[in-house]
Amino acid sequence: MKLNYFTKQLSTVKRWMATTLFCMLAIAFVWQGAFFSNTSAMADPAATLIASSDSGDRAQVKANRDAGRTKNFIDDTADKVKDAAKSNASKVDQATDNGSFIERKAKKDAATIQKRANEDASRTKEAVDNTKNVVERTVDNIKDAFGK
Repeated sequence: MKLNYFTKQLSTVKRWMATTLFCMLAIAFVWQGAFFSNTSAMADPAATLIASSDSGDRAQVKANRDAGRTKNFIDDTADKVKDAAKSNASKVDQATDNGSFIERKAKKDAATIQKRANEDASRTKEAVDNTKNVVERTVDNIKDAFGK
């Protein structure tokens, strides 16, 4: 009876050791495969620095282009909000009597919405300009750091 208990314990230990060894080998093969399967990801000693003046100039041009696109998107969005406010005020105007309280309120709300759309658009454009300036300063600082 003791021999049977001992062999069961030994069998369990063998199984755990085999599982551990198998897992360690699997990890080693995966690890080695990650380093040697894609050699194109290895560093090229002849590659140019990312902070070269050409790369920095391209980054600044891209930041300016993206800022322009973003500003156009902001303008389009503000125009759509203003058009919706005008359209809603017009619908209220058509549905009510001339000079009614509801009509005056709708026109006042439309004017407020248009005013806020302009304010929000200008604040957002200012934030885009600030972000663009931060990018340009960062690129300039990197170029200066690598230029010295």
